Amino acid sequence: MDTKKAIGTLVQASLLLVVLVLLVFSSLLVLYIKPELFITYEMPWHVPNIKTELPDGRVGDEIKYGHALVTETSKWMGPLAPADKNFTGNNLNCQSCHLEAGTKRGSASWIGVVQRYPQFRGRENKIGTIEERVNGCMERSMDGTALPVDSKEMKAIVAYMNWLGDGIPEDTLDYFKGFAKLELPTEAASPIKGAVVYERECKLCHGESGSGVWKADSSGYQYPPLWGKDTYNHGAGMNRVITAAQFIKGNMPWGVATIDNPKLSDEEAYHVAAYINSFERPLKANTEADFPDRKLKPMSTPYGPYEDNFSFEQHKYGPFQPIAKYYQETYDIKKSK
Repeated sequence: MDTKKAIGTLVQASLLLVVLVLLVFSSLLVLYIKPELFITYEMPWHVPNIKTELPDGRVGDEIKYGHALVTETSKWMGPLAPADKNFTGNNLNCQSCHLEAGTKRGSASWIGVVQRYPQFRGRENKIGTIEERVNGCMERSMDGTALPVDSKEMKAIVAYMNWLGDGIPEDTLDYFKGFAKLELPTEAASPIKGAVVYERECKLCHGESGSGVWKADSSGYQYPPLWGKDTYNHGAGMNRVITAAQFIKGNMPWGVATIDNPKLSDEEAYHVAAYINSFERPLKANTEADFPDRKLKPMSTPYGPYEDNFSFEQHKYGPFQPIAKYYQETYDIKKSK
C-alpha cells in the first residue's frame, strides 16, 4: 500500500515538473517572439492638469486655491478683493507675466521652481526661500505688499508651484526655466525704433496708450497694461530692458510667438522693450538697498547706485557690451543681463 502511494506521489510530482517545464518553455518562447509583453513602461512626466489631476481632500483644495490666486490675482488679493485681502497694488495677475498659470516655457515658468530653492539671491545678498521670491514679485511686479509667510495665500501659492513640478526628472528642470535667449545688439536700445514695432505688433492688444484692455465683465484685464499707474513698478525685473526683451521674444505677440518659434527678431524685441520701459510707472521705495554687493547688480538695472562709472542712461538702454566687459575684466564677473 505504501509502495502504491509512493508511486502515485512520484507520478504527481513528475506531472507537476512537466507542467512547470512547459510553462517555463512557453514563457521563454513568448519572450523570444514578443519581448515587449515583458517590458514595463513608465509614463513620461507631463505637466499636471488642474482640472483632472488634482489630489483629493485638503491638499487638492489648497492647490486649487493657489491656482485661483495666480490666475485671478486682482480678484482674490488685489484691488478687486475685500479690503483685508488687498495685498497687490495693481490689477495685474501673476499669470500676466508667468503665462498660462506658470506653465508656459519662456515666461519664467514655475515648473520646477520650488526645486531650485533655497538659493542665493544677489538682490538681498543672501540665501533666499521660495516664499521670499514670491514676495519679491508681490512688492515689485504686483506693486503691493509682502504676504505673511504663514498666510493661507502664501501656503496655497507655494503648494500650487510645488504641485506643478512634482516628480519632474532632474534633466527636465532647465527645459522650463527662464526666458528666450537673446543675442544682444551692440547698439543702445531705441524707444524710437521700438515705437514702430509697438505700433505694428503690440497696440492691438495693449492699446496705443499701453493701458491694456479690461474684461467685459469687469473682473480684471484681458490684456495687461504695460506702463502707467496700474502695472509693475520700476523695481521689477520686467523693467530691465534685457529681461523684458527676452520675455517679449519668446511670447509676443500673444498666441503667435513661442520660445521655439518667436516672431520678433532680437533687435525688434530689444527696441520695443526699451519703448515700453521708457514710460512712467509706479516707483518702488528703497531700491537703493537692492544688491548690497553692487558688483552683483544686473548691468541693465535702471536705477543706481552702481559699482561703475557708466551712466544711468547706458545702464537702462545700453549698449551693454562695454559694461559686461568692464565687470569681466575688473571683477571676473560674467554678466548677461
